[in-house]
Amino acid sequence: MKKELPHIRILKPADSIGFTTPNSGGGGGTCPARDRKSHGEYIKKKLEEAWKENENELAVTHSGRKGVNIEFKSSSDLDIEKLESLPQGIRLCNVREEEGSDTKYITVYIPNDKKKFFFDKIEQYLNENKGAYFKFPKFLEFEKIIEELKIGKSGIREEDGNLIVYVTKSKQEIFLEKTEPCLGDAVEYKIPIENEPKHKDLINRIKELRKALRVESFWTDSPELAPSTKQEWCEVWLRDDSEDVETRFNDLLKSQNIDSKSGCIKFPERLVKLIYASKDQLRKITENSDDIAEYRRAKTTAEFLLSQTPAEQSEWVDNLLGRLSVDNSSNVAVCILDTGVNNGHPLLKPVLSDEDCQAVNPDWGSHDHHSHGTLMAGLSAYGDLKSKLESNDHVNLGHILESIKILPPTGGNPVELWGDITKQAISRAEIQADDRKRITCMPVASDDTRDRGKPSSWSAAIDQITSGSDNEDKRLFILAAGNANPSKIIDYPQAQKDDSIHDPAQSWNAITVGAFTELTKITDSTYKDYSILAKEGQLSPFSTTSLTWENNQWPIKPEVVFEGGNAATDNSGLVEDKSNDLSLVSTNYKPQEESLYPFNMTSAAAAQAANFAAQIQAQYPDYWPETIRALMIHSAEWPQALKEQFGQLNDKGLIEKTGLTDVLKACGYGVPNLEKAIYCASNSLTLIAEAEIQPFEGAKTKDMHLYELPWPKEILEGLGESDVEMRITLSYFVEPGPGEIGWKDRYRYASHALRFDLNSPGEDKDIFVKRINKKSRDEDEGKPDAKSPTKYWVIGSDNRDKGSIHSDIWKGSAADLSDSNFIAISPVIGWWRERKHLGKSNKIGRYSLIVSITTPEQDVDIYTPVKIASEIKTAIEIKS
Repeated sequence: MKKELPHIRILKPADSIGFTTPNSGGGGGTCPARDRKSHGEYIKKKLEEAWKENENELAVTHSGRKGVNIEFKSSSDLDIEKLESLPQGIRLCNVREEEGSDTKYITVYIPNDKKKFFFDKIEQYLNENKGAYFKFPKFLEFEKIIEELKIGKSGIREEDGNLIVYVTKSKQEIFLEKTEPCLGDAVEYKIPIENEPKHKDLINRIKELRKALRVESFWTDSPELAPSTKQEWCEVWLRDDSEDVETRFNDLLKSQNIDSKSGCIKFPERLVKLIYASKDQLRKITENSDDIAEYRRAKTTAEFLLSQTPAEQSEWVDNLLGRLSVDNSSNVAVCILDTGVNNGHPLLKPVLSDEDCQAVNPDWGSHDHHSHGTLMAGLSAYGDLKSKLESNDHVNLGHILESIKILPPTGGNPVELWGDITKQAISRAEIQADDRKRITCMPVASDDTRDRGKPSSWSAAIDQITSGSDNEDKRLFILAAGNANPSKIIDYPQAQKDDSIHDPAQSWNAITVGAFTELTKITDSTYKDYSILAKEGQLSPFSTTSLTWENNQWPIKPEVVFEGGNAATDNSGLVEDKSNDLSLVSTNYKPQEESLYPFNMTSAAAAQAANFAAQIQAQYPDYWPETIRALMIHSAEWPQALKEQFGQLNDKGLIEKTGLTDVLKACGYGVPNLEKAIYCASNSLTLIAEAEIQPFEGAKTKDMHLYELPWPKEILEGLGESDVEMRITLSYFVEPGPGEIGWKDRYRYASHALRFDLNSPGEDKDIFVKRINKKSRDEDEGKPDAKSPTKYWVIGSDNRDKGSIHSDIWKGSAADLSDSNFIAISPVIGWWRERKHLGKSNKIGRYSLIVSITTPEQDVDIYTPVKIASEIKTAIEIKS
C-alpha cells in the first residue's frame, strides 16, 4: 500500500447560501405569575428607595459620580439585555449567580438624568397592556384569520374544547372585527380573560432590587477571596475601554493613594487594571467612580518544582549532533514563553540564535534563571529526545526556536497582569521576525483553579491574541493544562478528576494539552519497592481535567494529551514524582554540569505538542493556524486504557455515549498521531478546505456554506456493507466578548460560532439544505420530514458543539457513506451579532474544515479518484 501521500485540498469554493436558523423550539422559561398591582408598586417603591439612598450618599461623600448602580435580583432566565439601553447610557456592569439556586444578581449603571427609563417601564407595567388572551369556541374560519393577521401559533392553545388566543394590543380591534361574524352577538367572547402587562417578561422576573453595595455587588469572584482590612492584589474591570476611562481611573487611584501595576488589558467594552487594595479602598473606588463593572481577585503563577537527578552521558549529545540537520532558513518557529532559555546548550545552539532570545523586561536578561524554559526547549525542538539519543537515524529539524522570558529572575513571581505580559511577549517575537509561522507554547499557569472553565482576563487575552482581533493576524497557541495538586496525587485518579484545568488553559482558541503516560517500568533499584500509580495508556497522575466544569457550557479541555510521565508510591503512601524511569529526557539549563535532565508533567506534554504542530507546519507551510490545530485534533485517538478508565464500553469495546462526556473532559480527543496528521494513504484520505464566511448581517444570520464531497461512489458502493469511518473537524477562532456580562454564557463570550451538518444516507441535496436552513424553504413550506444522521456519530452534537473546534467520527457502511457527501457549515449566535453597536456584526470570519475517510481494505485505492475529482470538480449551484 502506498503511504505518505499529501493531503488533498478542496480548491473549489463552497456555495454560499443565505441562511436562517431553523426554529429549535423551547424559550426563555416560564414567566413567574405575579399580582400586577402589588408587584409593580413594590418594585417601584424599591427603585425610589435605591435612588434616594444614592442621592444621600452623594451628598455625604461629595462624590462627582453622575449615576447610580442598581442591583437587580431576578430569576435565572431573565433576558439581561432588557436591563441595558446603550443609547440612554444605561450599561450592564456584571452578572452574578447564586450558587445552588436559580437566582441572578445583575448590577446596572444608570445615569442620573436617565432616571425615567426604569420608572417609565414600571408605570407602563402597571397601566398599559402589551396584549390580552381571548377565549373562543372553535370555528372553521379561525385558521384563516390567524394566518391573515400573522398571529403566532405559539400564542394559541386549547382548553376544555375552547381556543385560548393571545393577541397583541395593536391587532385586537381588527381581530375582534374579523371574529365577530363567526361568533354572533355573544359578548363574553370579546372580553379578555387576561391582560398581559407591558414589560411583563422583565418586571415579573425581577424579585428584588436595591442600590448596589459598594463591594459585594461588584465582586464576581468567590466571596471568600474578597480582601478585608488587609490589602490584596485585585483586578478592576472598567466598563469601557476608552483612553478617557483609563486616565480617569488612574487619576482616582493616585488621589486615593492606591498602588497599581502599570499597563492594562483591553477587551471590547472592558479595561482591566490590577490594583493593591483593601475592602475599604474598594468601597472608596466605587463611591468615586462611574466606571466600575466588577472586581476580582488577581492570580499568581504556579512554580514548577524540579529536583536534580544523575547526569546522562555527554557522548549521547555529541552522537546526536553528528546526525543532526537543521533547516536554518525555515520560517517555522516554536516560541517558548517561560523562564528564558540557555541557548549555549549544544543541542539548542543549532536551533536558537541569540537574536531570538528575548525578555519582556530587558533588565531580566534572556538567560534561563530557573531551568524550566531550557527543559521546554529540548522537547519543543526534538520531541521525544530520549528516542533521538538512542537511535542511530538521521534527524532533520524543519523548525527553529524562539524564547521570550516572561518570568522575572528575582523576587519570586510578583502578581502581574499576565494577559498584558503575554501580549507583550508575542509582540516582541513578531517585531524580531514578523514573517515566521509561529507556534507559541506557554507552560506557565496559575495554581488557582476557581474559574472552572469560565474565561478569565488571562485566558481571554490569549483568545484575543489568537483571534487577531487587533490586526487580523491569527496565531497558534499551545498551553499546558496545569498540574494536579502534588499533595493529592496519591488519590489517583480521583484527585485528577477533582482538580480543574488551570488558568489560562480554559482559552477557547488555544490547544490545551493534558498528559497521559506509557512509562510504567522502574529499573532504578532505589524504587524497587514502589508501585506505579497509572497503568500504561492511562491519564498521567500529573494531569488536570475539566470534569468539574459545568456541562454544555465551556469548551472541551484538554483537547489532546501527550506523554507527561508517571509517579510511584511506596507502602506508606509516599509519592515519588521525579523518577528518571517515569520521566522524559530534556536539555539541562546548566550544560557545563549536566547535559540532560528529567522532565515531566503537563509542561513536558505541551512542549511535545508544540514540536508536533511545528512538524505539520513545516510540511504544509501555507496552512492556517486553524488548520494546524484541526489536524492535531483530527489525528487524535483514545488509547484503550483511557477509554476503559473514563468511559463505559459496550461488548464491542466502543464507548457508550453516556460515558463519552467524561472521556472528553479527561483527555479530550486523545493522543495525536503524527503520520495521520501529515499524510494520507491509498485507503485513507484527508480533504482540507480553508474558507471565509460572513456569519451575520446586522441582527440576522447571513451565510452558510455547502460542500459536495468528491466521494468515490462506485468504490464505496462496491464495498457494500463493509464498515468505513469518516471524521469531520471544523476549526475557527473566536474573539472574546465584553466582560462579565457575557462570560457566564458561551454564546455571549464568543464572537460567533459555526456548526457542521451532514446529509443522511438517501437524503438529497435540496431536502438536506431545507432541513437545516429555514431561508431555503418557500414562505409556506415547513421543515422537511427528514432525520439527521444522529445514529452514525460517535460523539454527537451534544458533546462536540462546544468551544471553537468541533470534531466527530462517523461510523457506518461504505454504501451509506457513498450517499452522505454534502457538508454544510452554518453560523449560530455570538456577540458580533448581539452587540451591534461594537460595529462587528458584518465582520468576516474564517474556518478550516477537515474531512477524512478510511476503509478497512488495504488494497482499495480511494485516494487517487478523490484527488482527481477534487481538482476538476466544479462548484455545485444552489438557488436560495
